[in-house]
This record gives sequence, structure tokens and C-alpha cells, in this order.
Amino acid sequence: MKDELEKLVVDLTAALSSVHDTAALEVVRVEYVGRKGRLAELMKGLAALSVDEKKVIGQIANSVKARVEAEFARVEKMIADADVKARMTREWLDVTLPGAAPSVGHLHLVSQAIEDITDIFRRLGFVRARHPEIDGDYYAFEALNMPKDHPARDEWETFFIRDSHSAEVMQGQKGKMVLTPHTSNGQVREMEKGVLPIRMISIGKCYRRQSTARHSPMFHQFEGLVIDKKSSVTELKGVCEYFAKSYFGADRTTRLRPYHFRFTEPSFELDISCGICKGVGSVGGVKCKLCKEGWLELGGAGMVHPNVIKAGGLDPDVYAGFAFGWGVERTMMMRAGVNIDDIRILYRNDLRFIRQF
Repeated sequence: MKDELEKLVVDLTAALSSVHDTAALEVVRVEYVGRKGRLAELMKGLAALSVDEKKVIGQIANSVKARVEAEFARVEKMIADADVKARMTREWLDVTLPGAAPSVGHLHLVSQAIEDITDIFRRLGFVRARHPEIDGDYYAFEALNMPKDHPARDEWETFFIRDSHSAEVMQGQKGKMVLTPHTSNGQVREMEKGVLPIRMISIGKCYRRQSTARHSPMFHQFEGLVIDKKSSVTELKGVCEYFAKSYFGADRTTRLRPYHFRFTEPSFELDISCGICKGVGSVGGVKCKLCKEGWLELGGAGMVHPNVIKAGGLDPDVYAGFAFGWGVERTMMMRAGVNIDDIRILYRNDLRFIRQF
């Protein structure tokens, strides 16, 4: 038995010499010192020995066990050291090298414009409101003084929502469901809340069946609405002037040009002085290529029509107000230094373009 114990140590040493990872080490451990391993089988033979033999063989067995444990500890340390060395080689990092800057995103150009516009009107006391982008045609048209035969209700102008079961235009509580063609659907909805006076700025998506350099099927508008017992064109002009100077620059001016909208009376187109020719209409004696005459169209505005005030549940003899609705993209494109001549490029997801802003 003594010889067998010595042979076990020799065999173990030979087996461990070819071990280079923890998985192989565990296989050897199970074979030699496991519950059913070679050492355990040898120790069963102690039962057949005399008392004196047990004392001698027991001492030898304890010595062998200690040598076996020492061998396993030696190989475990060798494997661990090799792992650390390999990892250090693999993960070596020169901390003196300059770091690689991570790719950090930023707000889209349109989102930046929305934040800037919101901040400007917040200074004037306007409160941001949100209204549905899918709405009944009552709020999109009828409540805004547009009769049922108005051309804006034509399916070639407005996106109507079809019922997936019947393929007919979906009907809601307030008429046919449409993708809102303008943010003006929020005017009557805001008045229906009954919280007066109103000083609202609403910014949202709009949808129209148009696709040109100046029009996109989906675009953003910001809608301003003021309802109070006293409102005037002078106040409207002042708000527009303040926005123009805050957003475009102190050297820009505005003008209100008579126009026609169904939901305002009187109605105006708001023009802003050209940032290229400074409102003169020419540069160096040559007609300005951008504006031709010194002015650029910004958007529509006017005093809220009495019929719209009635639709909002208010008395037009008591309350009055003004409204304006301008495209976010078009407004942003008119800002000095932007130099974007096609609105559609904003939504092509071209990172070469987006990263410039």
C-alpha cells in the first residue's frame, strides 16, 4: 500500500505537468482526490490492516495527502499567474495616448428650432399647449369657419383616416377623422377649456398632400392664440415684431400685409425683412436673388373671427383675440446662415447634413 501511495504521487505529478487551464485541472482533481478518486480507493484498504500497520500507513497517507494538496496549489497558482499575464497582455492600455471622443448626438435642427421658438414666446407669457394630431374635421375645419364645401376638405389636399374594416373614412364624435392640416384645430379646443384669458403657443406636426422644395407631407407649425377682453392688431403686430427680432436678429422688421383666411378677420400675411439685402430689395444695385423686393413671407396671422370665438363657447361681443400660425421648418430656414433651399432635406436622415447643426 505504501508503494501504491508513492506511485499515486508520481502519477499525479505527471498528470499535472500537462495541465494548462482550470478545466483540465478539475478533471485531474476528480480522478485523484475526488470522492471516488484513486486516493479514496486506496484509503479504503486501511480497514484490512492491523493496528500497527494502520499507524505507519496512516502517517504515510497524511504525508501523501499534503504533497498532493501542495501539487494542486502549485498548479492552480501557475494557471492563475498565466491567466493574469495573458489578460494584461490582451487588455494592455497606454494611458498616455489621447482618448477617442465618443460619438455624441444632438437635437435635430427642427427640434432646436422648436426649443428656441418656445423660449421666445415663454418670455411673453405664452403657455405651451398640446392638441391632437389626428382630429375630427369639426375642429380642423368647421369650427374654424370653413364650410363643408371648402377646398381644404378635398381628399387631394387633406389626409383622411380610413376605417380598416370598411375602407370608408373613419367617423369620430366630431366628424370625419383627419391628420390635422394645421395646428389651428387647437384654437377652439383651447377655448372650450374655459380657462381665460388665453395666451397659448401650440407646436405640433401637420400633414398635407404636398411635396415640393417648400412643402413636405409632414411638417411642424407653431400656433399662437390670445383671447382676452381686449386685443388689437397693434398687440398682434408687437408680438410678431418681438419674435422676429428675437429669433432672426435685431436688424429685422416685420409688416402685416392684408390677406384672407376663413378663421381670422381681418387677416394678414406676415412678412419679414430680407436678411440678405436688409429689406432694400437689391444688393450692390442688383435685384436681390432671395426676396426680389426686400420682404420674405413668414406666415399667416389675424384677429380671431367671431364665428370661431362662438364655436369655442365664448361671446364675441365680450371676448376678442388674435392668432398666428407659421411653419417651424420655413421659419428656421429663413434664419441667417442656415442656407437650406429644400425643406425635404431635413427628413432624409443624412448624417452628413445633420451633423452640420
